[in-house]
Amino acid sequence: MVELNGKKILVTFLMHLGDLTLTTPFIHALRKAAPDAHITFLADEKLKDVVLHNPYLDEVITIDKKGRDNSLLALMACSRRLSKMDFDIVINLHPNERCSFICAFIKTGLRVGATHTMFRPLWDIHIPLDRTIHAADMYLDVLHEMGVKELEHNGLEIFPSAEHVAQAENFWRDNGVFATDKLVGFNIGSAVVTKRWAPDRFAKVADTLAEKGYKPVFFGGTMDEEMVQEAVALMKTTPVVATGAFTIGALAAAMRRCSLIITNDSGPMHVAISQKVPIVAMYGPSSPKLYGPYTKDAIVITAMPPCMGCATGMKHKCNDMQCMTRLTVEQVLEAAEKMLALHEGR
Repeated sequence: MVELNGKKILVTFLMHLGDLTLTTPFIHALRKAAPDAHITFLADEKLKDVVLHNPYLDEVITIDKKGRDNSLLALMACSRRLSKMDFDIVINLHPNERCSFICAFIKTGLRVGATHTMFRPLWDIHIPLDRTIHAADMYLDVLHEMGVKELEHNGLEIFPSAEHVAQAENFWRDNGVFATDKLVGFNIGSAVVTKRWAPDRFAKVADTLAEKGYKPVFFGGTMDEEMVQEAVALMKTTPVVATGAFTIGALAAAMRRCSLIITNDSGPMHVAISQKVPIVAMYGPSSPKLYGPYTKDAIVITAMPPCMGCATGMKHKCNDMQCMTRLTVEQVLEAAEKMLALHEGR
């Protein structure tokens, strides 16, 4: 068992938005297991909102992994800077090369967790990730392998700042959203093309829910603007377009206002779950068992009959995308109406 309480701990993780959000149960469980530890988290600068205001962390340090820190010299400088902070324990949560490199050259008492193969000899305790279980549980399992038996947490958690909450409230006010409005959010993008459901189908779902008295809201980042414009152009009703309007923290605060989020498998889906918003999620090439909504308040929709084209691994390119094209508007509306009825009054 690794003694954690009272120690100075660095946790490192430099993956994507959804992946980072899936580490938040680990953060909570680590704090519960080590209430008197000083816990620092290393994250990507552009994703810092996910962890910056987390009350279970004492400090957040960031690097610009695709910008100014995207070189071996910069990563080595990061290791030297972190070495000066005298951490007792470094816990690396993902075996990607960048994070493994940084951790390998930090002076520390104990190096624990996952790592790239080339750096494994430098690890005091190597804990390979268990990729047969959900990703959030996979990160929690690192703690379990370190000897923590009680993995207490509250699911996915992002804590928007007061400024983020104010930004969201101002956006709603400026876009004519009133306290009595019932919002249904849509996240129609995904970084992986094969995970995207067609914009025209999102438009039909949004129109149907608008006719039932809900106000559709389109979220997403600037990279999703073209898809959202396509969907909005096909609609008979007028939605609220919030695409590209928010930082991650403000997005989380804005999503709180929704009665439901209808979404592809994507980072913003996990952000919505962190705010305890009910979810309807469309899954095609990715596995809901491993990367699905980490909540009981979700319905996952998959193609019927199922497409086995990604049975041996998720495709990033596909000629027919049957796993997504077989998902029908009727399936999504049925799930949406079920979730809205279950959470009426939210």
